Amino acid sequence: MTIKPRQPAPPLKAKLLDGSTWQLGDSRPAAFDMVVVYRGLHCPVCKTYLGDLEAKLPEFAKRGVDVIAISADTQERAQRAKDEWGLKTLRVGCELPISGAREWDLFVSTAIRDGEPPEFVEPGLFLIKPDGTLFYASRGSAPWGRPPLDQMLRGIDIATERKMPARGEA
Repeated sequence: MTIKPRQPAPPLKAKLLDGSTWQLGDSRPAAFDMVVVYRGLHCPVCKTYLGDLEAKLPEFAKRGVDVIAISADTQERAQRAKDEWGLKTLRVGCELPISGAREWDLFVSTAIRDGEPPEFVEPGLFLIKPDGTLFYASRGSAPWGRPPLDQMLRGIDIATERKMPARGEA
């Protein structure tokens, strides 16, 4: 692992579907930036997970969490995913470079089926504090096993109420 909790998060920039650019550190959330990395258009598990995430966006917002979902998909594929999956309010970023994904210690896969891009990034979920340090990290090497979003909401509540430090720094 190259990144650890309580350490500065690596740079992260993503192209948004409206053509603008999102960059970690530009927003100043009350509690956290939450970066959800998804595999891409080809992934039915991502469709379900991002649909659940969209439904819970108001709950994350109440907790001061600024959410973005990012993939290595091209803008065209990311737009198709947003449209076909019925995502209306979730901010979606695209064209995450594989090199950038590796800086975040994310797993990278190569295509084994039609419809998959030649290389794509496996899922991850990160909470970054307003000071730019990593608070929480979850990385997966397969489409399943992602953090349940209800648990994330409860965890954010507990961490905030108890003023807990990030764990896993040793």
